[in-house]
Amino acid sequence: MSPARRQAALAPVLVLTTTVVALISSLGAPLIPSISAHLHVPLSTAQWSLTVTLLVGAVSTPVMGRLGDGPRRREAIIAGLAAVTLGGIIAALAPSMALLVAGRGLQGVGLGLVPLTMAAARDHLPKERVHPTIALLSVAVAAGVGIGYPVSGLIADVLGLSAAFWFGVVVSGLTLLCAVAVVPSSGGRPAVKLDVPGVLLFSAGLVALLLAIADGQGWGWSSPAVIGLLAAAAAALTAWVFQQLHARAPLVELRLLRHPAVLTGDVCAMVLGVAMYLYLSGVTEYIQTPRATGYGLSASVVVAGLSLVPLSVTSFAVSRALPWLNAHVPPRALLPLGSLAVAAAGTFFALFHASLWQAFVMMAILGVGIGSTSAAIPGLIVRAVPGSETGSATGFYQVVRYLGFSLGSALTASILAGHTPPGQPLPAQSGYLLVFWAGVAVGAAAAALAWFLPTRGGEPDRGKEQPGDEQLAQEDAELGPTGLVVPGWH
Repeated sequence: MSPARRQAALAPVLVLTTTVVALISSLGAPLIPSISAHLHVPLSTAQWSLTVTLLVGAVSTPVMGRLGDGPRRREAIIAGLAAVTLGGIIAALAPSMALLVAGRGLQGVGLGLVPLTMAAARDHLPKERVHPTIALLSVAVAAGVGIGYPVSGLIADVLGLSAAFWFGVVVSGLTLLCAVAVVPSSGGRPAVKLDVPGVLLFSAGLVALLLAIADGQGWGWSSPAVIGLLAAAAAALTAWVFQQLHARAPLVELRLLRHPAVLTGDVCAMVLGVAMYLYLSGVTEYIQTPRATGYGLSASVVVAGLSLVPLSVTSFAVSRALPWLNAHVPPRALLPLGSLAVAAAGTFFALFHASLWQAFVMMAILGVGIGSTSAAIPGLIVRAVPGSETGSATGFYQVVRYLGFSLGSALTASILAGHTPPGQPLPAQSGYLLVFWAGVAVGAAAAALAWFLPTRGGEPDRGKEQPGDEQLAQEDAELGPTGLVVPGWH
């Protein structure tokens, strides 16, 4: 392929690569009941097919971003797509839950692809095409998430669970071939050092913490296993914080939390991430529960996927309305109001859950909350830090979002496990109601934190600000609701 054709094809291939992230998401929450039935495991166990993907995403995002900042960006993109493809094959063929979790874990590597595609766009596209391409990425991912859920659900419903994963293999495999042919090398960039000890400590701490949360209800919170896991998590994460503060090239820059607005934004992002995945998991599983159990809506996996479309639509629409919101809503009130919308969504469905339309309304309300908060936080962070720290700050924000997602998924598993009668595959209705009310409590907590934590500190030194930081902040706001804030390589 000629250089001119390769550059012309670069933007479409980058867009296609980010749709893989949407695809990975669409193979998550709505398919959990199908995984439970297919592999004959409780719903709380099947929940690990989602939790592990988000866990790996939390770790892989800064790792892939670091690799993308150096001379091996092309290789990292290809390796990430190869991992997603291999993970899909393993998941499609998996005869056991353990292998399915392994496959989904490999697919989680793909959640770290976004910073690499963004860096490639900024480095290799003509300047006038960079912002339109990034805007297109936000549209493509929002559409991909909205379409991916019902499409993967339809495939699973008609052709079986394995076919949904094979669908993912085809898409990620084709994307891999396109990336090999088109993505240029960044070999001229200086080498970067990967913080391997930081990766290991962070991974160990998160795995121990999520295991303790997911299984705490079933094993007993005072059991030696849970106490041991929590102690191990505390030790590993404490060591990680100390190591990050003293590393020359840390995995994430924890010192950015000295900025009050960064601390507020990151704390709220993690808490809201917990609420979001409590709702996504709880609602999609609840509406698929057969009415014969005494509750549930007997919906198909297709309908479960469709129930998430309002979330994609309203979150994207609200994020696009951010300039209007900033002009009509006091800056201090926007984040608390968005958090209250998240709490309101859960309150509505906890009280009214007898019909499918109520699930759709709930997701639309949730989209308003997620769209407004996820679009507002990046701008809050960017305005608080010097231009030289913009990339690291937004990167850390993305990590804590994924951390919140994985904690929400693990907490859902724990609550449902504690409300599943012995020998039964499905939890009692009280388990789902507790999941919804837990989401309400978390959303309300996020609103309180957003209101009482400081959002302004001392004004940062913007004297060394790089040209275009305001445009970068707008790009981050556009990508925020889909989880695709660039982790750093501005």
